[in-house]
Amino acid sequence: MEASEAVESAQNGPAPAPEAVPEPVTRSVSRRRTGRTLALIAVAAVLGVIGGTAVGYGVQAERPPTPLPALNQPDLAYPAKPLPKGEEPGPLPASEDAGAKTEGDLRKLLVPRPAGARENPAGPRDGWYDVASYAGEFSDESWMLTFLGENHLRRIAHRSWESGENRTTIVRLVQFGPSDVVGALEHARDQLSYMDAEEHADDVGDAIEGSGNGRYYLYPARREAGYLDLYRARAVFQRGDVMAEIDIFDTEKISKKDIRTLAEKQLERL
Repeated sequence: MEASEAVESAQNGPAPAPEAVPEPVTRSVSRRRTGRTLALIAVAAVLGVIGGTAVGYGVQAERPPTPLPALNQPDLAYPAKPLPKGEEPGPLPASEDAGAKTEGDLRKLLVPRPAGARENPAGPRDGWYDVASYAGEFSDESWMLTFLGENHLRRIAHRSWESGENRTTIVRLVQFGPSDVVGALEHARDQLSYMDAEEHADDVGDAIEGSGNGRYYLYPARREAGYLDLYRARAVFQRGDVMAEIDIFDTEKISKKDIRTLAEKQLERL
């Protein structure tokens, strides 16, 4: 075959399939660019654009299931006969029954706004927070709506405030109904699972004393020419059927004491 024929054949024949180029692996997708002024910080906090809070679910979905350890416990002992009438144990008092607290108005369990703090004009009003808005804070809104539905999301209580010159604080209580799994625990675990990533807190955080599974974090400062520095602190924990999440944003450094104390106060109310 002459060279001209070879060229013509190559031009008319099927083009070779391009090599697959792997997509870059990212652990978060911001819905909007983060600003540095107080107004933009407040809006960003409400919309959930800082931190890619749904990344844990994507990471978790790709992991193989972790086998549960074998059950190894002695047989449960039951009384041979029912206790005589009048000798049955009574119900737990409300002070000892964690579930009794969350059966009432969940909004009343939100940590109160500190003295001198101001209402956050950029965010939703304190009170109930609708599921569509909450799911919209995550990089995969559809996935989150499915997750919340499958785990029997019950309701979300919200409170936020401003304090100091440029500080915004947001507190959420996310409550789940009865299910085959503890939805609040699953939600908390997945939110905690990505916090040590470089693009997030880049740290394992510190335990919230008394929570059993909660942690709090300080994020590295985010700096960009022409903007104020942005600092963030976050706390996540689960108590019973409620997952609590607290975020603080500021243009000044946030101390560990600030986020730890607020998390402990919220834990006490649950």
